[in-house]
Amino acid sequence: MFKRIRLLWLFIQLFAVAFAQKNMVSTVWIADQGSGIYKNPILHADYSDPDVIRIGDDYYMTASSFNCMPGLPILHSKDLVNWQLVNHAVKQLEPTTVYDLPQHGKGIWAPAMCYHKGELYIYYADPDYGVFMVKTKDPMGDWDRPVLVLPGKGVIDPCAFWDDDGQAYLAVGWAASRAGVNSLLTIFRLDETGSKVLDEGKHVFDGHDQHHTVEGPKLYKRHGYYYIFAPAGGVATGWQLVLRSRDIYGPYEAKIVMNQGKTAVNGPHQGAYVETPRGEPWFLHFQDKGAYGRVVHLQPVKWMKDWPVIGRDLDGNGIGEPILTHQKPTVAGAWPISTPAESDEFNSDTLGMQWQWHANPKIQWSALLRGKGHLRLFAYPVPVDAQNLWPVPHLLLQKFPAPDFEATTQVKYTVEWDVWKDKKAGLVVTGDDYAYLAIAKDSMGYKLQQVVCSDAVNGYGENVIAEQRLKRNEAFLKVRVQAPAATCQFYYSEDGRQYSPIGKPFMAKPDKWIGAKVGLFCISTLKERVGGYADFDFFHLTVFKN
Repeated sequence: MFKRIRLLWLFIQLFAVAFAQKNMVSTVWIADQGSGIYKNPILHADYSDPDVIRIGDDYYMTASSFNCMPGLPILHSKDLVNWQLVNHAVKQLEPTTVYDLPQHGKGIWAPAMCYHKGELYIYYADPDYGVFMVKTKDPMGDWDRPVLVLPGKGVIDPCAFWDDDGQAYLAVGWAASRAGVNSLLTIFRLDETGSKVLDEGKHVFDGHDQHHTVEGPKLYKRHGYYYIFAPAGGVATGWQLVLRSRDIYGPYEAKIVMNQGKTAVNGPHQGAYVETPRGEPWFLHFQDKGAYGRVVHLQPVKWMKDWPVIGRDLDGNGIGEPILTHQKPTVAGAWPISTPAESDEFNSDTLGMQWQWHANPKIQWSALLRGKGHLRLFAYPVPVDAQNLWPVPHLLLQKFPAPDFEATTQVKYTVEWDVWKDKKAGLVVTGDDYAYLAIAKDSMGYKLQQVVCSDAVNGYGENVIAEQRLKRNEAFLKVRVQAPAATCQFYYSEDGRQYSPIGKPFMAKPDKWIGAKVGLFCISTLKERVGGYADFDFFHLTVFKN
């Protein structure tokens, strides 16, 4: 009897583990083809300016997160193809008086990772304040609070490097919007802890003549050469440049090692060089895909005469082009297919790692209670001068995960005190333009509204495209996103089985330096009495279901 109970309990545990693992795998984009081959992008999501480091047999990735919080995502992999989102290194941005409201396009820019004396460091730039550093002994645990390493406006894209003699350096680029100059790479000396710049820096490369908008330097050392991997030419149309010198301060030779060539992968550049434990060289970079954000590619690397060639060199000119499929990196053991989390059942007391707010979060925006099985968003007031959702911080959002997908949720909207004006909750697609499908209430009862706001960044108001009366205060909401233009069509259902389209198709647009996002919201205005909330039973990202 007891043996049967133990066996039953073991079966339940194994089923739970299998279910959890299953839910870690995307239904809309998987890079690992299950045959030893992977396809690019390895992450069809907006992980802009990716940087990767290997520690033993483990790879860690981070990326720009700008104003979205929590920030500095930490992804983990064993094979450079299958990634899981496991942590965030920054929980809020300072000064809080600034970042408690959305600062589109500001915040955390182009981070870089390094490992020194048992600690993982990430250096990142806030273009309005300077270069910051966070560190930890456990990438999946707590991170130290950010330290300001180099104050200054317009200093961007930092990368730290410890030389063989123990001297530490910091390479940076410059943003013309703040610094008044760009296309320069500069190196500073750091103290032994990597937490303070020691000198005024030296320019080591000027890209104005041939490599405009050179930025994002990554410092490496190989076979006695100092290498700086640096993107140039601009986000959408640029190329990958590599510089080399026997002296860290130069002079540097320059060579283009990857460009778009005859492929459809525009602007392939800005990323990370990494080697496997067996010495295989690889390079990860992004491609700007508009509303889909800056997606991540993995390219093989070959070294020829102490120069890297990234991707595939079809014409023998020493400049690689991006590949779309390739054999996976060689690793010890077999690792399961995994992807960053996307769907959320809201069955725990913690939001999934994929969710971010548009500013520093506040605990009073939402509630996840154990045993409830839903996420409750409160009808929190928008800023007093808000003309649309652009300045609203309490939008709960995540990245587009694939070219084609559906996002579905079930929401029950409750108005308290029967004060209903200017309160609503629903499903939103955000960017410079945005659209949403929301439940609202008026004197006649509950209704659905499909709303579009064009040029939200410049303060233009919303337009109600369609309305539909509801029998009650609950509905299933869906948006279908389709490539190539990220066209969005909203749907609704009152029974969860039969869905009807509502309103007009909407073309998603990127936000400032980030792709469009999809997510949930519940709002009111300060003009109304506080009270009201929306309970979201689940959020599913799936393939199309007719």
